[in-house]
Amino acid sequence: MRHLLRMAGHSGRTNMHARNLAIVWAPNLLRSRDIETSGFNGTAAFMEVRVQSIVVEFILTHVEQLFGDAPLAGTPGWGGTRG
Repeated sequence: MRHLLRMAGHSGRTNMHARNLAIVWAPNLLRSRDIETSGFNGTAAFMEVRVQSIVVEFILTHVEQLFGDAPLAGTPGWGGTRG
């Protein structure tokens, strides 16, 4: 999420602000088995993806409140091993 937030920081050049990033990434980040197994199409699939993108946009606009300022996994100071 922090990486996507950094990407949103370049929206002046890329036009990929939080909403656009959420639309693109939501189906991958919040994959729905309901859509995949039941063969949703049309309006039902659109509504499901819409909800997913709203959730991802919310997370992107509240990264610091949700995750604090803890370092990312794999970065120095995280406490994990580097490999």
